[in-house]
Amino acid sequence: VVTVGADVTGFAEGEAVSVIPPLDIARWGTYGEVANVPARLVVKHPAALSFEEAAAVWMQYVTAWGALVEQAKLGEGDFVIVTAASSSVGLAAFQIARMVGATVIATTRTGAKRQALIDAGAHHVVATGEEELVARVMEITDGQGARVVLDPVGGPSFEPLTESMARGGILLEYGALSGEPTPFPLFSVLGKSLTLKGYLYSEIVSDDAALDRAKAFIVAGLESGALKPRIARTFPLDAIQDAHRFLESNEQIGKVVVTV
Repeated sequence: VVTVGADVTGFAEGEAVSVIPPLDIARWGTYGEVANVPARLVVKHPAALSFEEAAAVWMQYVTAWGALVEQAKLGEGDFVIVTAASSSVGLAAFQIARMVGATVIATTRTGAKRQALIDAGAHHVVATGEEELVARVMEITDGQGARVVLDPVGGPSFEPLTESMARGGILLEYGALSGEPTPFPLFSVLGKSLTLKGYLYSEIVSDDAALDRAKAFIVAGLESGALKPRIARTFPLDAIQDAHRFLESNEQIGKVVVTV
């Protein structure tokens, strides 16, 4: 969260705003007391948000909104599978899905985070190391499968995800956390007429019209309380190494915020 200078059109000097993370972080670095970023990425956030909450907003909500709303057209009555569900994007996806009337099926490796994910907004949680994903999803959806899947993992879990999908469904892959080969699920894709799409945050941030739509949706959600960022921990800037170690631990549920 920053205060703007007098030469930024549309903002008052000294006004508190938040910044949508730039695509080129080497050029537009933000680990410092002073940051220089393009004006199109600056947003006046609702006054009810704390500075820490405002700092936790944009990466997670823009990523989830772009995939679920802009591209998958998620809506009333849809089922959506959200993998890596305890990540900030996963939690953002819960809230956005609820805003548009969809039902969230969250996946996680063990049941340790089950209640935390339910508390965060998931309607159902499947612990993939303890339960059979396809059978559970079909049970939850009365045999129809999920129309939308949001996945940053890939790898061996890719095939059972497609087996869990509804006919004509879409899977948006926005990461490669597995590191293992990702098999192409030919028979599921053919048999169900599935769409598998690689998706990047940059698709929204580099498109002015899409970014404006994202800002409008997210600000409206923040103002209504439907969107509320969850913060796992905050660290001062001089403890930035500890912040990264905490991220690497995979213990967090929600965002890690660094204060200046």
